[in-house]
Amino acid sequence: MCRGFQAAGIRAGIKKNQAEDLGLIVSEVPTAVAGVFTRNKIKAAPVLLDMERVAAGTCRAVIVNSGNANCCTGEQGMEDAVRMARAAAQILGLPEDQVLVSSTGVIGQYLPVEKIENALPRLAAALSPSGFLDFAKAIMTTDTRSKMLSRKVEIAGGSFSMIGIVKGAGMIRPDMATMLCYVCTDVEADAAALKKLLTHAVDLSFNRITIDGDTSTNDTVLVLANGQSGLSIKDAPVKAAFQNALEVMLVDLAKMVVKDGEGVTKLVEIKVMGAATDADAKKMADAVAHSNLVKTAFFGEDANWGRIIGALGRAGAELDPDAIDISFDDVCLVKNSRWQGIDAEADATKVLKQPEFFVTIDAHIGSGTASCWTCDFSIDYVKINADYRS
Repeated sequence: MCRGFQAAGIRAGIKKNQAEDLGLIVSEVPTAVAGVFTRNKIKAAPVLLDMERVAAGTCRAVIVNSGNANCCTGEQGMEDAVRMARAAAQILGLPEDQVLVSSTGVIGQYLPVEKIENALPRLAAALSPSGFLDFAKAIMTTDTRSKMLSRKVEIAGGSFSMIGIVKGAGMIRPDMATMLCYVCTDVEADAAALKKLLTHAVDLSFNRITIDGDTSTNDTVLVLANGQSGLSIKDAPVKAAFQNALEVMLVDLAKMVVKDGEGVTKLVEIKVMGAATDADAKKMADAVAHSNLVKTAFFGEDANWGRIIGALGRAGAELDPDAIDISFDDVCLVKNSRWQGIDAEADATKVLKQPEFFVTIDAHIGSGTASCWTCDFSIDYVKINADYRS
C-alpha cells in the first residue's frame, strides 16, 4: 500500500480473450508528476496527450487500457484519448486535465471508447488501496505474468512507500522499450526534481534492456508523488533515499520485463569493464545485447564467443583487438582475444544452461563500465509474433 493512492483493474471487453483490460490509478490529493516517453517518431495519441498534460507538473489519475494501442488513428485517435480521459474525470469528479491516459496493444485500430465509458462506473467502484495487482493484470498484453514491486523505506524522521508496476514482453529495446510503467510514491516532490531523478533512473534501467530490438510507439513511464508521507525530497537525506529506491526499483522492474520476454528462457546481463569511457562501454554492451546471432547462441546454449567479438568490433567504441577478455559467470573463455581451450568452453556451456547468468567483457583500455540486460531469442518468439493479431 502507498498512502493516498488507490487502484483497480477490470474487464471492459476490449480484448478478444475477455481478460482484464482497463486499469485506473487515483490519488486522493493532487500529485506531482513526471514522465518519460518513447523516442519513436511515431507516437500514439495517448502519448501525445500525456506529454502535453505532464508538462503542467500535476495530476490526480491515470487510466490505462490494453488490447488497443490507439496509434496511427489520426484525429479520431486523439479525440478518443481525450474522450477517455474526460469520461474518467467525470466519474471521479476531477478536472479533465488532471487525468492522464495510456494505451497498449494492436496499432492502427480505433479505440472502442464506448466500452471504456460503459465500464468506468464498475472500475471506479472497484478502486481500493490494495487494487494495484488488479491494475497490473489489466495492463498486460503478451505478458505471461503481472509485474509489480513495493518498497517501504525507513529513514530518520519517518518512512515513505513506493509501488511500481510495469508491463512489457515484446517490442522491447532501449529508448524506452514497449512498456508502460507507473510508480506511485507518498514522498513529496516538485515536478522538475522528479523529472530529473526519473530520467536518470530510466537511463540506468529501461534504457538498458532489450528483447527484440524494437522500440514501441506507446512507451510511457510515469511517477506520481503525492506527499502523504510528510517527507520531502527537499531534504537531502530523503532525496538520496528516494533516488536510490527509485533506481533500484526500476532496474528490478526492467529485469522482470526481460525475464518475461516473449519466448524468453534466459536472462543475461552483459557487463562491460575496462572501456575507454562509460559511453564506449555502453556502446559495447548494447552491441552484444542487441545481436540476434548472440541471442540465438544463448538459446542454443552454444558458447559461440566469436559472435560476441564480432558485435564488439562493430560497436563504434575504441577497442584493442588483441586485449579482450570474455567470461561467462566466472568462467574465462577468452583471454586477450584468444580462446582458452576445450575445457573452458565445456565449463562455459554449463553456465549457458542456467536460466540467468552474466557475460563479462573486459576491454583493458580504461575504466569505463556499463551493463545491459538481454535474453535469448527462441522459436516461441517467432510463434507469438506470427499470430499476435489473431
